[in-house]
Amino acid sequence: MDTRKEQERAELHRTIWNIANDLRGSVDGWDFKQYVLGMLFYRYISENLAGYINRGEWEAGNTGFDYTALSDAKAEEARAGLVEEKGFFILPSELFCNVLKNAPQNENLNETMETVFQSIEASARGSASEEDFKGLFDDIDVNSNKLGGTVAKRNEQLIKLMNGVAEMKLGNYQDNTIDAFGDAYEYLMGMYASNAGKSGGEYFTPQEVSELLTKIAVYGKTEVNKVYDPACGSGSLLLKAAKVLGKENVRQGFFGQEINITTYNLCRINMFLHDIDYDKFDIAHGDTLTEPAHWDDEPFEAIVSNPPYSIKWDGDSNPLMINDPRFSPAGVLAPKSKADLAFIMHSLAWLATSGTAAIVCFPGVMYRGGAEQKIRKYLIDNNFIDCVIQLPDNLFFGTSIATCIMVLKKSKTDNDTLFIDASKECVKVTNSNKLTPENIDAIVEAFAKRENRQYFTRLVPYDEIAGQGYNLSVSTYVEQEDTREKIDIVKLNAEIAEIVAKEQVLRAEIDKIIAEIEVSV
Repeated sequence: MDTRKEQERAELHRTIWNIANDLRGSVDGWDFKQYVLGMLFYRYISENLAGYINRGEWEAGNTGFDYTALSDAKAEEARAGLVEEKGFFILPSELFCNVLKNAPQNENLNETMETVFQSIEASARGSASEEDFKGLFDDIDVNSNKLGGTVAKRNEQLIKLMNGVAEMKLGNYQDNTIDAFGDAYEYLMGMYASNAGKSGGEYFTPQEVSELLTKIAVYGKTEVNKVYDPACGSGSLLLKAAKVLGKENVRQGFFGQEINITTYNLCRINMFLHDIDYDKFDIAHGDTLTEPAHWDDEPFEAIVSNPPYSIKWDGDSNPLMINDPRFSPAGVLAPKSKADLAFIMHSLAWLATSGTAAIVCFPGVMYRGGAEQKIRKYLIDNNFIDCVIQLPDNLFFGTSIATCIMVLKKSKTDNDTLFIDASKECVKVTNSNKLTPENIDAIVEAFAKRENRQYFTRLVPYDEIAGQGYNLSVSTYVEQEDTREKIDIVKLNAEIAEIVAKEQVLRAEIDKIIAEIEVSV
């Protein structure tokens, strides 16, 4: 990473931190994040559209053209064509820069902004992009008491917010604005995930873990048909595939489902912020396990996911589940109180024959008995588990637990399962652990080589796993190095005897000195 890029990133982070300090106290952290992201998104699509129109005009020879200065009436003529091409439309008067310019004099700024947000969503209505824009601004309530008790106070906060977002140095759109927008988003997510404890962790997978999962899921490929995440959160894992492969090399796009409405909105915003066009992503809202939204889009060549740990689900209380083709092959359903293996079975069902799924798992999934053991037996008996990786503890926001990665494949070339103990592959940063690029490379290389290496990797045959009752804990198969200091007991006893002898000599000397003092006194 070059120095200039790092300086720009640091400056961007400072700007975001300053906005946070300006609004601190009036808006709670997670609510504040929604406002900043919403405003960032509003600025982004305004500049994206204006830049797109301007470039088209300049290339046609109209070099003095500036969409931001065009009249609304004139702009209306291009509405239909732009909705078809870009998926949305914004009038010049409703662009971020023009609303900001008039904001100090606008006593009804909150109403203006509400109208603008409604207009942007309405512009996609009835078009192919409608579902991608519907409800996108729902979480940015410009009339909320969280912003202020009076209209004047709310507008004052909105102006601060707009000025802060306007000051973010996001570069010229042609000079790859995308990284800066995406980075601002990721910084905000990280900032609030780390400060919000468990609730933050639900929304965010650390970038390094995302990178590891993605590199494993696409290993050996330069392109894939589609990337899918059944519990996509804010979309960080899907977008990591765009970074690792190049978004043009995910040929048919990015697919995901998210149960939390706020996070679902964030995910769609995140797609746009990373310049994924509306026709190249399909993010659905709902419960993936009971109401999966992408039956018509499977199978997927790359599946990456960090599903919620041990959540409740319908399980066998829903009579439809045991006959569902995703779950029925195992002959048993994941326990109602622990949906972890239901996500695994769902992912396996929708995985392409030539594909790879890399999924973060709670450690208990690997060794618990009952229905979970039966599902593991099904997975191993049918040779679907390619690799299990033990990760370091303290990697994720909101939990110190050491998680694992389960790698699924349908077309393995051997009948063995690779176990990798990567629990030491990290560096300590304050109270948490972090994967460095070197750690990630070491794990991916071990995954690719599929060889035995003492204390690190072991390729285990089917019979041994069956003999262990289908226990998939890495510690069962990879011996841990004993780093305790080895002590020579005989030598230690001799040293102790020597110390005791010296102590006796010293005591005799001290007694002698005391006796002489007493005589002289």
